[in-house]
Amino acid sequence: MANIKDVAKEAGVSTATVSAVINDSSFVSPALRNRVQSAIDKLGYVPSQVARNLKRGSSQLISLVVADLANPFYARIVCAAEAAAAAWGYCLVVFNSDEKPEIEKRNLQRIRALSCDGMIMVPVGLPTQYTRAAMKGLPPIVMFGRTTEQDVYDAVILDNLEASRQVTSYLIDMGHKRIGTITGPLHLSTAQDRHAGMLETLAARGLAMEANHVRSGEFREDTAYSVARDMLSQPNPPTALYVANGVMALGVMRAVSDLGLSCPKDISIASTDTIPGFGGIRPKLTRAEHPTTDMTNEALRLLIDRITRDPTARPREVVFQAALVLGESCAPPSI
Repeated sequence: MANIKDVAKEAGVSTATVSAVINDSSFVSPALRNRVQSAIDKLGYVPSQVARNLKRGSSQLISLVVADLANPFYARIVCAAEAAAAAWGYCLVVFNSDEKPEIEKRNLQRIRALSCDGMIMVPVGLPTQYTRAAMKGLPPIVMFGRTTEQDVYDAVILDNLEASRQVTSYLIDMGHKRIGTITGPLHLSTAQDRHAGMLETLAARGLAMEANHVRSGEFREDTAYSVARDMLSQPNPPTALYVANGVMALGVMRAVSDLGLSCPKDISIASTDTIPGFGGIRPKLTRAEHPTTDMTNEALRLLIDRITRDPTARPREVVFQAALVLGESCAPPSI
């Protein structure tokens, strides 16, 4: 494999001249530049990106740590982040924590070793796990979607309280009084806020949720399927379900079908967000939807600003609002 010395010898110039042509770092006459470029093409020389990054003290890498790549929601985030990172001149390195803190810990060790310039992270552990001491040695961080109790990181989040209020109010306005929920893990801010917003809305409308109408689906399709099937098989089941994310809603719809029930005739279903790529599923899901591309672009903007300007500036939190999208999965209760 040719190196920079081979190119210099072929072109009859110094290695400094070759470097100036490659990096466009100083003036080189057109004739000399053409000779160097011809030598590069002839030898098939490819400059070492690692060496160039080491020289300028930057890896040009941004890491993205998502919670669950099996969830199409995060695949959509990865696609948006890759495009945004490229627009800023960075390469994206993706890590999947699979909603497991022990895997997240290993991912953070790898990111330290890679010397990434910055990191966007969907945290999966307890909020107290993200102290400055625990995150020592990591690059600038933007938390995405979920927050921690440590007010030391930039964050881009959805107003999950308001998102769940919108969905719950819609179900109540349809006439539902027995409303159940499939939550995510309640140590996560997203699950906490979506559950709290629902309870606040019910209380404000003079309603309460029955204890056996609350189950955790762990933000997993199969778990949501199991708990929904059990809940809907009990006496006096809810007439409507608020499901805390789209992938769980898919599991709930499978449970409804397998029980021989009909949505929305027998049970109304609404969620926060939907499943990208499952537009053919019927009935179409009523949901409070993330502006995912806008949120991802903002996370990259905050991160680049943090990398290139003042890494010690006060943390910023940007909150986006969900849009209530009416599908076909909700109807007034039949009883």
